[in-house]
Amino acid sequence: MMKLSFLKNIRFWFLFLFFGQLVFIHAQPNSYTSQNEKAIKLMQDAYNLFDGHQNEKALELLDKAVKKDPKFVEAYMLEAQIYSELKQYEKAVECYKKTFEINPDFFPNNFFTCGCVELMLGKYADAKPLFEKFITYPRINPEFKEAADLYIKSCDFAMEAIKHPVPFQPSNMGPSINTAESEYYPGITADDQYFLFTRSSRGDAQGVLQEDFFYSRKLNGAWQPALNLGPPINTPMNEGAPSISADGQMLIFTGCNRPGGYGACDLYFSKRVSADKWSRPQNMGPKVNSKFWESQPSISSDGKTLFFVSNRPGGFGRDNADIWMSTFENGDWTSPINLGPNINTTGSEEAPFIHPDTKTLYFASTGRVGMGQSDIYVSRKNEDGTWSEAKNLGYPINTCGNEISLLVSASGELAYFGSDKEGGFGGLDLYSFPLYEGARPQKISYMKGRVYDARTKKPLSANFELIELSKGKTEIQSESNSGTGEFLICLPSSKSYGLNVSKPGYLFYSENFSLADQRDYKKPFIKDVPLQPIDTGLKVQLKNVFFETAKFNLLDDSRAELDKLVDFLKFNNTIVIEISGHTDNFGDKKANILLSQNRAKAVNDYLIAHGIVQQRLKFKGYGDTQPIASNDTPEGRQQNRRTEFKVLSK
Repeated sequence: MMKLSFLKNIRFWFLFLFFGQLVFIHAQPNSYTSQNEKAIKLMQDAYNLFDGHQNEKALELLDKAVKKDPKFVEAYMLEAQIYSELKQYEKAVECYKKTFEINPDFFPNNFFTCGCVELMLGKYADAKPLFEKFITYPRINPEFKEAADLYIKSCDFAMEAIKHPVPFQPSNMGPSINTAESEYYPGITADDQYFLFTRSSRGDAQGVLQEDFFYSRKLNGAWQPALNLGPPINTPMNEGAPSISADGQMLIFTGCNRPGGYGACDLYFSKRVSADKWSRPQNMGPKVNSKFWESQPSISSDGKTLFFVSNRPGGFGRDNADIWMSTFENGDWTSPINLGPNINTTGSEEAPFIHPDTKTLYFASTGRVGMGQSDIYVSRKNEDGTWSEAKNLGYPINTCGNEISLLVSASGELAYFGSDKEGGFGGLDLYSFPLYEGARPQKISYMKGRVYDARTKKPLSANFELIELSKGKTEIQSESNSGTGEFLICLPSSKSYGLNVSKPGYLFYSENFSLADQRDYKKPFIKDVPLQPIDTGLKVQLKNVFFETAKFNLLDDSRAELDKLVDFLKFNNTIVIEISGHTDNFGDKKANILLSQNRAKAVNDYLIAHGIVQQRLKFKGYGDTQPIASNDTPEGRQQNRRTEFKVLSK
């Protein structure tokens, strides 16, 4: 279920105002602006035809009515409404102008509805004075007054935005993605290799609309012909608005009117079990879903935060839906919270997309100053967890038409959207375009690869934890695919991270990433992770244990890694290990031995302080006697300065 678009809102407003007037007229038959009985009869017959959806015949009678009485205001008003229904907006404006020429004060709301139509046509200079005239009348409906005030500001914004366009060069994604049917609501993995979208088609002889998911993989830089995602995701029912996780391992989507659902539309999730197979979808439960409707999900790259649209109570607009947020804590999703007034309005907010940087949110809104209908905006998450005031992406990304959904690649350089612009393959097509610098998210990189058993080479499902070292805080928790061992983890910029990969029965794997000074974010970290089954004699390098230069004082950034070692030893409570310190070959050899010994002891003492008994620990400093790289380069010397542990017995 979708919220009312700008056009539907206009129609609702017009019907409300116009038919309210008709009730008044029918109650007082002599109050028509025309006294010509034949004209009145023609207008009434035309209204009955209009009510029966026979618009063309109704227009024929109205043409006759205004010929009988060229000053018949109500007939022109009904004509304007019918032309709007037929999307002949220029003719609708002509009819409204006739009412202004005859008697501008007869029905002041005509200024409002005519202004809305002019706004839809992108005629901002013509629309603005109509809204300004409308708000001069006393006793107008406060809701329409509020809307008119917004549209006056939108006219000013739009005229200025057109003078200062932002870069925008959309390119159709081509026949591998688009067809004569409609394609929309895209999703893409962080490595730009897997593209998922919704396609709607008239699936049977009765022409019933069928929505399914399709996907395409990139080969040699080109998208391959899209394939139906198939069961158990796609069903004879409709599936819509998918959100695929950054690593491509989870899919969250909207399903409506399904057995066991909580409301009209609920959110469901599925996990990838192999390269092209997915688990049976499960309802996300009563905290996320409600007796109202939930739709259009977007899952953050760390898997911790879900954004979605809902019309549940507690929002900002009457009967309109807002964007809500739920977080994953202690194995379950929390009760959703509204994103607040910097995002949501009394209008409609739709299609949230949280970028893999986890801080940049794109969404559509009809309730903000913009180009007139539904525009796309961007907001950025502040350090305190609040959201910045939403910024319009500008013209011509936004136009007088409806711009609904936007997807931005992990690099931030390319954006995707659905449009029915001329020159496409038919219906809605998917397009891409370079996103200008001011609208881009924070730069990120990513690490991808495969986890496997170091002995058998069999792919493994393992637990990933990405830790921000300065805070000792776990940023991302994930798992490699059980069927393929594949994984992908996004790495937001300007921070240093520790990566821990673990699986029961195996030694854990440690890696370090410093993105604080990285400049080329287009080069991801490609890394396969061989996990060693726990066995005597095997070593693990602790890549996130740090000391002060030439000293043995543990830095605070080491705590997260050492806590993982504590957990490992407590889980495998019979293992005995040796902690070893190593240096490069610079300096005095005896001094290096002593330094490495003291560093190993510092780790030993940390483990004891956190509950590991000394009987399970030994420590030794080896100085420069066991290099793992050449000492002839700075990079090699850095690798040789390390801390390890070795399994002595299990």
